Amino acid sequence: MARRKGLRLGVDVGGTFTDLVLQRRDGSTRAHKQLSTPSDPSQAVADGLAAMAAGEGLTLADFMAEVDLVVHGTTVTTNAVLTGRTARTALLATRGLTDALQMRRGIREQMFDNRWHPSAPVVPRELRLPVGGRFDVHGRELEALDTGDLAAAIARARAAGVEAVAICFMHAHVAPAHERQAAAAVRAAMPDAYLSVSSDVLPQVRYYERTSTTALNAAVGPVLARYLDALAARLAALRWQGTLLVMQSNGGVASLESVRRRAAATLLSGPAAAPAAALACLGGGRRSFVSVDMGGTSFDAVLVREGLPEVTTQGRVDGYALALPGMEIHTIGAGGGSIAWVDDGGLLHMGPQSAGADPGPACYGRGGREATSTDADLVLGYVGAERFAGGRIRLDVGAAEVAIDERVAARLGVSRIDAAWGMFKVINVAMAAAIREVSVRRGYDPREQPLACAGGAGPVHGAAIAAELGIRRMLVPRDASTFCASGMLHTDLVHDDVRSLTVPLPARGGGRSIRAAWREMARRATAALAAEGFGPRQRRLRCRLDLRYAGQYHEVDVEVSNELIDGLDWPGVRALFDARHERLYGYCLRDVDAAVELINLRLAAAGITDKPRARRERHAGGTFAAARIGRRAVYLGPRRGFRPVAVFDGEQLHHGQSQSGPAIIELPDTSIVVPPAARASVDALGHFWIDLSLAREAA
Repeated sequence: MARRKGLRLGVDVGGTFTDLVLQRRDGSTRAHKQLSTPSDPSQAVADGLAAMAAGEGLTLADFMAEVDLVVHGTTVTTNAVLTGRTARTALLATRGLTDALQMRRGIREQMFDNRWHPSAPVVPRELRLPVGGRFDVHGRELEALDTGDLAAAIARARAAGVEAVAICFMHAHVAPAHERQAAAAVRAAMPDAYLSVSSDVLPQVRYYERTSTTALNAAVGPVLARYLDALAARLAALRWQGTLLVMQSNGGVASLESVRRRAAATLLSGPAAAPAAALACLGGGRRSFVSVDMGGTSFDAVLVREGLPEVTTQGRVDGYALALPGMEIHTIGAGGGSIAWVDDGGLLHMGPQSAGADPGPACYGRGGREATSTDADLVLGYVGAERFAGGRIRLDVGAAEVAIDERVAARLGVSRIDAAWGMFKVINVAMAAAIREVSVRRGYDPREQPLACAGGAGPVHGAAIAAELGIRRMLVPRDASTFCASGMLHTDLVHDDVRSLTVPLPARGGGRSIRAAWREMARRATAALAAEGFGPRQRRLRCRLDLRYAGQYHEVDVEVSNELIDGLDWPGVRALFDARHERLYGYCLRDVDAAVELINLRLAAAGITDKPRARRERHAGGTFAAARIGRRAVYLGPRRGFRPVAVFDGEQLHHGQSQSGPAIIELPDTSIVVPPAARASVDALGHFWIDLSLAREAA
């Protein structure tokens, strides 16, 4: 895709901070963090753009005139679901199946938790409206669409003042005629309503997952549309005429119109850029790692194998099924703003509640009274009061001490330091458990790969998390605090497509219907990429098959090469499936005459974009000594207590320099804690590597 040679911006709107990364014409970058504005997230973006312009010595209008491309990731849709602030939505469903959202899959998902209750359906029962009509699984019409039911449902939706309408009929993935007829009637009667149709959003088998995804798409559609309209209005006021792309959960970007139609594809928009950023940091070296991002509100973990993140179509957002393709991102409420609390049994917890951007942690001095992870880090000496956020925010140590004393220490009957250390340990254990979810539970040992650690709070906790897991090497990017915003400049444009087939996998020849379906999907994807300006060398098509042994309840996704499909090499496909099943579950039926079924055929079509070039540093040699800016008391655990530890200015450190711990490396928007016996070094791209092989947890 041709671009004018100008400035490019990555923008990541988070719950606490809004991050912006500018890439200049010469490939150099500059980052800026702006406190988010929850009441209007676009305001923080506008404020960040003004700060970026000032840093470049330009007026805002002149600066934006130089910007060709903005790649934008946002948690607007995620936060809407988590807080219950979604749009009022009606669901038109096949008569007799309107309670599918309530019944889910009919199983208890938290089997051993007798206090567990599923999230309330995103559409209330009175707005789940029945419509008669039925196709069978082969696409034969059994009952015509009941136009009387349809008219009554639309009338009830209008009377209820809904903003969005979801339509999901049984077997619409093979016979969408009734859904299209209903959609036309809704558009005619409710032209201003956001419309989400399952055969467009997710044309695949499994009624509950299709219904849940379609309803989620409708519920967040107006929320995302309002945000994008506000952002577009701010950019239009500056007469900006560049290209705006939006980050999707699958790790690729899409146009504004595409994400408007498929708003649910942005539910994990922000953290999906982290693997692309980490791959750029590795500079063509290791392509397998665990990527983590600890921001102000949440902690995100992703496993990357051979340059590709794990992908899932069985995602969940606050308990709601989301079957659109997305990265296997495990997100928990653990960030710098996570609030410490003591339960009735006297146990200490961290999060998932967060102090957010307003009022923020107690030490921010903005009126917060709760003790947070950042307050504990400050009291323990892991972050400094004077240089936090590049010196823009001066932390209040006294306020942090009071919050920990009142909210934690007094309730536990321990000292302030023991309380802060407990907070630090508890949140680290929670984050280590999140990493196990994306690695151990997927059949991979996290100790075999480095930990790519980012986010404003990530490098502070990274070494302690690695110690919990036995990981020996940790990468901290120089732009760790704005990692996802940086990664957005390294992403490709991606379209997803799916077709449900539900046929036996041929044992040998045959299966030409599968190949025909693949070729038709590939033809449509190629045409779409060509229309968007991507030439033949800029297109990449990836095929995944959802397979299962006959009679199994769940399927396993397997990536296969285009050559295997085109060549009808079904024994080769079967071998990949057996190997994947064995890695995930510890066994396979390779030596048993067990039939394998194909459920879904999936295609991911990528348009390869121009990427920023990594700038290699010249070998500087020497030690950290010249970058030393002082010492401060740092808590090294109950056995060592507080010790004076050298503090270094990370911006003065360059390729070839190294230093043994304990040490603190301060960057403009984060601090790297180097534990005793660990060794920090700077690579040729200016990023930091922490060798933890000799380090022991300070306990």
